[in-house]
This record gives sequence, C-alpha cells and structure tokens, in this order.
Amino acid sequence: MCLIAAAVFGEPGGGEPVTPIQLSEHLDAAKVALGRKLFHDPRLSRGDAVACSTCHQLQSGGADGRVRSLGSDGRPLDFNTPTVFNVSGNARLNWKGNFRTLEEQNESVLRNTRIMNANWDELLSKLRNDSDYLKDFSVIYGRSPARAHVLDALATFERSLVTPNSRFDRRLRGERGAISPEEEQGYQLFKSYGCVACHQGANFGGNLSQPFGIFDDPFNPRGAAGAGPDRIAATGAEGGQLYRVPSLRNVAVTAPYFHNGYTSSLAEAVEIMGRSQLGRELSRDDVQLIVQFLNTLTGEYEGRPLASSDSAAK
Repeated sequence: MCLIAAAVFGEPGGGEPVTPIQLSEHLDAAKVALGRKLFHDPRLSRGDAVACSTCHQLQSGGADGRVRSLGSDGRPLDFNTPTVFNVSGNARLNWKGNFRTLEEQNESVLRNTRIMNANWDELLSKLRNDSDYLKDFSVIYGRSPARAHVLDALATFERSLVTPNSRFDRRLRGERGAISPEEEQGYQLFKSYGCVACHQGANFGGNLSQPFGIFDDPFNPRGAAGAGPDRIAATGAEGGQLYRVPSLRNVAVTAPYFHNGYTSSLAEAVEIMGRSQLGRELSRDDVQLIVQFLNTLTGEYEGRPLASSDSAAK
C-alpha cells in the first residue's frame, strides 16, 4: 500500500525487497531490565498519571487499541498511537517523522505537556528517592539517575522490542508451507500493485515520509474548504500532508489504522490506500488476498505470537 507503482521486484527465492527480522540483538541485559522498569513506571509523568506502557501495551500489539490515546490531561491526543514493537527498525519516528533517534523521541514524549508532562528536576528527584533505582543506576552507569542515562535505558529497552519469527519471516528464510498459496498470492499482489515501494525492508516501512492522499484524500475530500485539521497538524502548514510511512509488521493486531485511527478494518485500510495512493479501485478478491498476506506479518514477543488489544483483554 504505497504511493509509487513499483517497477520490478524479485520473485520468491530471489532478491526480495523485504527481509526477515533478526532473531536476536546484542543488548546490555541490565540496561534492558532497567529500561523495562522505567517504561512501566507512571512516576515518569507529572502527577504519576501515565506510564509509557499506558499507551504502548506490550501484552497486545504495542499500542492501546484506541482511536486516539488519552493524554495526561485526560483529553485525546492529536494522533493515533503507533506500535512500539520493532520501533528500532524505523529510520524516522513519530507520525510527523521528525525524530531520528529513540532518545530524542522519548525526551519529547516525556516533556510534552499533553503526554507525560514531566520536567527533569521532578522526574530525577523521584528516581533518586527510590533505593532500587539508585542501586540500578549506580551499578550500570556508576552514578545516581541522570537525564542521559534515563533516556539511554528507555531506548535500550525499546530496542529489545522486536517481534521475529512471523510466518512470512519463515517463508523468507525458505520454510516451505509457512504461508498458504492464497497468502503468497496476496504478497505478489502487494508487490505488483506497488505497495512495496514504500513498505519495504525489514520493517515493511518506517524508513521514509510521504504525502498522503495523492489521488484521493478520504479525510479531506476534494473540494472541501481548506486543508483540514489532520493536514495542518501533521505539517504545520496547509498542503504538505507528509506522514511517516508506518511499518506493517504486526499490522493485523494494531488496529485502528492511519494517523487518525480512521478505521479498525484492515480490508478498508487496504481499499483506502489503493484509492488514495495508487489511484486504483482494488477488487474485493485482491483486497482479501492482500489482507491474508498482511496477517502473516504478525511476529512473536518473548516467544508468544502478538495478539490484538481486543484479544489480549479477553
């Protein structure tokens, strides 16, 4: 689902425009453990209101299943919360694509008055008054909690949030029968329609920003006055419409879709992308085959397949 009709991509068994997620990363286990604790600690926010895990729920798809998450002030945020899984594989972060490193993005979230609404003096004071944190930071970093080390620990933990071993990864590694003939057909359609021109690489996206609504903007129909709030919010000016191309990893369990959480139907999302980005009305059969393929991109976290927010709540 993308903007440019791709030219020619490799056939199965040849050079593919997508690659499997690596099965392991060499990360400092102590930093990962500390970052995990910080990620789940609401004390990182003003008034102990929310933790990172409030919106990025690891027991499901790495988001919270809401159209728009609630901020620390209890009001809906401007954009749908993207999944935190495989975030380290994204070259750009945030729907605006305006961060290149996890450390930068995390600090922005912590200090954003609508999200965590924290300030460093208050946050570090909380951590320094906790004997367990004092011990952890001293062992790992050789001193009491400091801004750079909080950001480093959080980012290290987030780099551990990879979801390998999807059925499609196994197909890419040569496992016969990992996906069905219909799912394989959906992948070939995904390539031939040109979706893979933007959703490629190990993360099936996440490495560039593109305009949305080239042929049709479902959120601001042609002829409507002005640019619409979504367009202006994303760019700061009318007419830009640039958004980070999201990763399609685990897309079947990360509804609702798009920057504004427009739909929870993956089939509808595929249809919209066909019209908006390719200028084509995809047949119902082709949409269903592509959806079947996209379902093969669901990976595993800590040895278990990811579930949707609805499934995780049952």
